[in-house]
Amino acid sequence: MSEGALVVSLGDPAGVGPELIAAAWAAREAKLLPPFVVAGGAEVIAAAAQMRGLSVPIREVFHPAEALECFDFMLPVLAGADGDYRPGSPDRTGAELALASLTEATELARSGDCWGIVTAPIAKSLLAEVGFAHPGQTEFVAAACGIAAEDAVMMLAGPTLRTVPLTVHVALSAVPALITADLILRKARIVARALAQDFGIDRPRLAIAALNPHAGEDGRMGHEDGAVITPAIAALRAEGIEATGPHPADALFTPRSRATFDAALCMYHDQALVPLKALDFDEGVNVTLGLPIVRTSPDHGTAFGIAGKGLADPGATIAAIRMAGEIAVRRGQT
Repeated sequence: MSEGALVVSLGDPAGVGPELIAAAWAAREAKLLPPFVVAGGAEVIAAAAQMRGLSVPIREVFHPAEALECFDFMLPVLAGADGDYRPGSPDRTGAELALASLTEATELARSGDCWGIVTAPIAKSLLAEVGFAHPGQTEFVAAACGIAAEDAVMMLAGPTLRTVPLTVHVALSAVPALITADLILRKARIVARALAQDFGIDRPRLAIAALNPHAGEDGRMGHEDGAVITPAIAALRAEGIEATGPHPADALFTPRSRATFDAALCMYHDQALVPLKALDFDEGVNVTLGLPIVRTSPDHGTAFGIAGKGLADPGATIAAIRMAGEIAVRRGQT
């Protein structure tokens, strides 16, 4: 792969994104981060860095290639959209800046001008007020790439665990009807391919979580595990994918069990995110699988309540940038 840079979107300027981007650049040498350029918000990041007591000289650039010339000694930020830094006070103007940054960053990754995109946290409700019609950034980036939302798979990855929620932002009461063999097969195939291509795992091992307690106990606690999940696992194994389960979720994430799989496919949002955040919160990364471009994001939200107070940990942002760079390199070598 030729030398290039990642692009980082600003996120909501009233959240922790700007200060964590500045903190990541300040830690670039210690954390061995690849070069990155920020899509807009030069004044916002400068103010966030100053608030945090960081020395982060900023250079406005007009093309991502310029980032390579200055990244070692200045944080490159694309000239253009900008605004005021008002941490903890989200508003419509900030949402417009967040959307402009996300749109530009996505296009730069999609066009190949950047290796990939790292998205800082947004406030979805505010973005909806300025015309954002997607459930989240994952769906926005997928649509920009011409990929169906169901083929853009969210994986949460940390140093000790990778999990994939098969259903995401839906009510728990709706989950059983959404769990189908086709859903499991479709997403498991995407996960297996991505683990091989993006994470360098030759024979990915997938653990499929049960939906019900004790995997249904032969139908006494629900029929989905035996009627839907078990046949899907058999079909995956017939395709040569190393899949096991359905595993009762209360035992799936113990240290001994985690050593037996490379990713756990979970039936619903909290089943996947609770163990990941319990184990790897400060280094958790949201990776979108199934896209033609690389996209990662820190696995936390805008945290308006602590924005501008110097309390936010940059670990997940640093991990997201590092992981995006590693995946980009692997894709360039395949």
